[in-house]
Amino acid sequence: MRAYDIIFKKRNNKKLTQEEILFLINGYNNNKIADYQMSAFLMAVYFSGLDDEETFYLTDAMAKSGKILNLKSIGITADKHSTGGVGDGTSLVIAPIVASCGIYVPMMSGRALGHTGGTLDKLESIPGFNVNLDTKEFIDILKKNQVAMIGQTKEIAPVDKKMYALRDVTATVESIPLICASIMSKKIAEGAKHIILDVKFGNGAFMATYDDAKELALKMVTIGKMFKRKMTAVLSDMNNPLGNAIGNSLELIQSIEVLKGNLKNDFYDLCIELSSLMIYSAGISNNRTNAKKLAAKQIDSGKALKKFKQIIKAQNGDTKVIDDYSLLGKPKNTISIKSKKTGYVNSIDTRNLGIASCMLGAGRLKKEDVIDYTAGITINKKTGDFVKYGETLGQLHFNKCRHLADIKKIIKLSYNISDSKPDKIDLFKDIII
Repeated sequence: MRAYDIIFKKRNNKKLTQEEILFLINGYNNNKIADYQMSAFLMAVYFSGLDDEETFYLTDAMAKSGKILNLKSIGITADKHSTGGVGDGTSLVIAPIVASCGIYVPMMSGRALGHTGGTLDKLESIPGFNVNLDTKEFIDILKKNQVAMIGQTKEIAPVDKKMYALRDVTATVESIPLICASIMSKKIAEGAKHIILDVKFGNGAFMATYDDAKELALKMVTIGKMFKRKMTAVLSDMNNPLGNAIGNSLELIQSIEVLKGNLKNDFYDLCIELSSLMIYSAGISNNRTNAKKLAAKQIDSGKALKKFKQIIKAQNGDTKVIDDYSLLGKPKNTISIKSKKTGYVNSIDTRNLGIASCMLGAGRLKKEDVIDYTAGITINKKTGDFVKYGETLGQLHFNKCRHLADIKKIIKLSYNISDSKPDKIDLFKDIII
């Protein structure tokens, strides 16, 4: 068997066998197949696609390139994955809500890149918080606290990291089968039985259109079920920033305020929705209505906040940040962006707000960029809101910024203000079970 023949076969839109896919993935993982050949294969998949069976074989091979965690003896396990967006710090709220219900939440997350934020960076804005645990430490903390929140270890689907780096520079990131295999291989390897997917669509999402997002959601649900996982996918709108904060410590503060019961906005709504689906899938509640009530109750009773404090302590973070936000640091500069028009916010270019936040220092435009945890944007006006001339649209928070004039221009151009009030954005478009 040769890599050339497998590439040739897929290039000509022929179906690959499990043996062929396994040969290719194992060979690449063991450095026996070169980057240029894997690049050719990825491009062949981009144009010819993979059917569900081929995608299952690819996901299985990628998952088995490293360790498969067996969490059956621990108890009921559930995890959530989001395809990324602007202001999406929901994991910080969902994990403690669900874990406080007695469900084990093995959560492996990613970092910010481009206009989307990363859960790990938000957690690391907490002084001392350690996301770099090995597999044994991860499982030990999970057993003791019902939840552990870490980055992907070298042992979990290691070939995915190599393949993603290649996809990133070969214009093959957008392939739905490759996205599916990348996400699901890690979820299968980490061992959770119940998997909830938050698949975003809109101008701030990775999948710009609802149809593309639904295709991806259906594909991931199908593949997950082939691995005997209980799957649920939510299609949520990202044509608006989620919540009112973009940036690491800003989103952390928003999450803590939600857990304290002090804040109920669209960010809160999505956290409750996703938490309830995890609770319902795990069988803790007999219907989704009761699951929603339980998720909200965990906040109202203080149990979710207590669990979050437990998470911070277990991973060496400073628990005093829950009551003293000054420990997170404070940016030297805060500038308000004023509206030049009176009217309704008709739409927002959410992706541009994410990029502006990155330019302020809150994210990475390149993998090597160093993050300023205190930088970011607070959102005062969102789609559908009425705004007067001179009223604040949002505030920029930063320490050092070489492109402030450009960022101000980006923020102002991101807001489309008109005389007529737009239709209300429905945060949840569909649920696939």
